[in-house]
Amino acid sequence: MRNRFLFWSILGAIAVAEIYGFAAVRTAFAPATAAGRRGLAIGYWLLTLAVWAVGLWAMFTRHKGDAEFKSYLSVLPLALLAGKMVVVLPLLLEDLTRVGRWAARGFGSSSPPLSAASRLTRSEFISRLALGLGLVPVLSILWGMVKGKTDYTVRRVVLRYPNLPASFEGFKILQISDLHTGSFNGNTEPMERAVAMINAQKADLIVMTGDLVNNIATEVEPHIPALAGIRSELPIFSILGNHDYGDYVQWESVEAKRDNLRRLAQNHAKIGWKLLLDESHTIRRGTDELAVLGVQNWSSHPQFPKHGKLAQTHAASGNAPFKLLLSHDPSHWEAQVLDYKDIDLTLSGHTHGMQFGINLPFFKWSPVKYSYPQWAGLYENGRQKLYVNVGLGYLGVPMRAGFLPEITVLELRRA
Repeated sequence: MRNRFLFWSILGAIAVAEIYGFAAVRTAFAPATAAGRRGLAIGYWLLTLAVWAVGLWAMFTRHKGDAEFKSYLSVLPLALLAGKMVVVLPLLLEDLTRVGRWAARGFGSSSPPLSAASRLTRSEFISRLALGLGLVPVLSILWGMVKGKTDYTVRRVVLRYPNLPASFEGFKILQISDLHTGSFNGNTEPMERAVAMINAQKADLIVMTGDLVNNIATEVEPHIPALAGIRSELPIFSILGNHDYGDYVQWESVEAKRDNLRRLAQNHAKIGWKLLLDESHTIRRGTDELAVLGVQNWSSHPQFPKHGKLAQTHAASGNAPFKLLLSHDPSHWEAQVLDYKDIDLTLSGHTHGMQFGINLPFFKWSPVKYSYPQWAGLYENGRQKLYVNVGLGYLGVPMRAGFLPEITVLELRRA
């Protein structure tokens, strides 16, 4: 029932956006003749249907032929739809204002009605303004396809803890997540550039919080030389994400799927990463200790796997005075992690910030927030903190706008 409601809601929203989009174009350009208006209407709807047809064809046949080219085609209707959604807002506000004026006049308001000429001028202005605003998300998405998807950004965060051992004052943790190497189609240049940026940070500890591949272990193999170039004096720790298990592929046998996971674990080792499978590792500085816990994927969402064994992993961490947990899915934090009061910092990924949204210092928004309460950046509950990295790679849609691929540097300080 819920899925059916969601389907019809989405379909209704698309219909409203298309209708208002046409209204804006028709009013903004206002052909003087009936033939001109008819031609504009035919052209608009034929172009709209063509874009949707090409986009849907590309989506449903993306596994055949040139997958990368089809992935770009599949973005086109989404880009135009995002623009039209923005167009709806000023036009809907104008319609509500017009209804308010009509109601006021109906109840005896002395305000004179606008002339036909002034109404037309106002409508044209608002329609052109709406179309101009609608260009912002369209151009942002197109930029995100060309440049944004590999426009790597370093984010720096200072975290303060009263219980941080003195030897770990200023300790820098670098987090990467969701590399999704299968999306690069063998192009190694972006990953080589990212590795150079990672090494330039000179972090004390480097961690990778899951989704190294999209589906198959071999996807990362062209990138192993680049990723093996990440330099760290301490071990580089990694964990598995939901995509790493191969759950989204039709395997010829259960054993073939298991072999894929074994090969992926071997690839982590070839890169030089220590894959934590419900394990804990202790880092020592003098007599001080910091425990790094790594669990397999665990999600509170039913469509994602629950492999992680937090109780087992936590028990293995002993009495370390500071505990850092790597857990791919941020929904794990509220569902289980907060019950373990001595887990000070949790690092997650998974959401990608949906690869699209508004990301300003004073305001963040993305559609993914309606599924994940913790979806990008820093969250706190008492002494416990969660940081959600929006990912280094991209999946499905070859685009990032607003939430750019991220390398996070978290510096620990004593409160």
